[in-house]
Amino acid sequence: MSRRRVLLLTIVLALVIAAGAIAWTLFFRPIDVRVSQSERDVLVQVFGLGTVEARVTSKTGFKVSGVLVELRADVGDRVAKGAVLARLDDREQSARLARAKAASEQAEANLQRATASVQKAQANYANAKTINERRQKLVQSATTSIESAETAKTTQDAALADVNLATSDVAVARAAIGDAKAQQQQEAATLDFHALAAPYDAMVTARQKELGSALGAGEPVFTLIDPNSVWVLAFIDESKAGEIQVGEPADIVLRSHPSQRLRGKVARIEPESDRVNEERRVEIVYEKLPDTFYLGEQAEVYITTVRLPQALLVPEAAIVGLAKNRGTVWTVEDGHLQQHEVMLGHRLLDGRYEIVGGLPDKVQVVVQLRSGLRVGRAATIAEEPIR
Repeated sequence: MSRRRVLLLTIVLALVIAAGAIAWTLFFRPIDVRVSQSERDVLVQVFGLGTVEARVTSKTGFKVSGVLVELRADVGDRVAKGAVLARLDDREQSARLARAKAASEQAEANLQRATASVQKAQANYANAKTINERRQKLVQSATTSIESAETAKTTQDAALADVNLATSDVAVARAAIGDAKAQQQQEAATLDFHALAAPYDAMVTARQKELGSALGAGEPVFTLIDPNSVWVLAFIDESKAGEIQVGEPADIVLRSHPSQRLRGKVARIEPESDRVNEERRVEIVYEKLPDTFYLGEQAEVYITTVRLPQALLVPEAAIVGLAKNRGTVWTVEDGHLQQHEVMLGHRLLDGRYEIVGGLPDKVQVVVQLRSGLRVGRAATIAEEPIR
């Protein structure tokens, strides 16, 4: 046999061996695969981005115009309900109140004088009545003249008119007192308006004016919030928001503390969505409000909509032909690969789907696809991820 023929046979034999090795690798050698394990207490959550906001916020100012002469609060201060935050120059209004108080006192004096006049008029009337009655008896016995009796009668009538007039003066004096007191109350209330008080236990988030500023009525001086009304306004994609209910638990992650999760719950789902971004507005309240917070800070929210006692989960990348909560997965059955169309349930935030139906008993689902998967091929379960 020539050397050339030996070389040719050697090459052919090598090719056959290589082909056999490739065929063994592709079709006969067991393939290593990773499979899913059933998990317990699985949280199904919805993710959203939002900002820290305050439900109760107020721009507060004076009800009257004036010059700002005193400031008692600044940004970041916490103030109690009723605490004075600022004052206007009230000298002119104090003078008006003093004048109104004097007018009220004068009205009281006028009432006392009118009351005394009534008493005097009643006394005069009583005396005139007595004299008239005596003269009328005397005229009947011809002891006195008719003219004297008529004079007594006229005097009594005049005294009665004086009583009526004095009584009217008392009514007028009392009305004047009511008007004077009302004016005094109005001036006192206006004086009170020169002091700006906190409407509730609040935190100052902005101060718009400084000392010496001339203010118009209603012009804001401070912006206040109720710290107990601080929550996170989250925006949730409408396609993910359908299962959210008021009262469901949530985790809040602030941008300034990315490693810390704060507990909260859904307080309100607004009835109007964002028409442009197709997002639903959901308010999350803190279970325990942080000691410090910053309005407008970005926050991530994770709302727990369902808690699964037990679930078999498979990554989305391991599902073939995913559509309408159905798809095909690879499984290991009796040491060999098979494929099954399964029904899918909840999707987790990490991209895994819950398998809710379509699997025979005692099969394991492949969770990492790789080349070489073929129905009927022998498979072994790998402990570590396949590279």
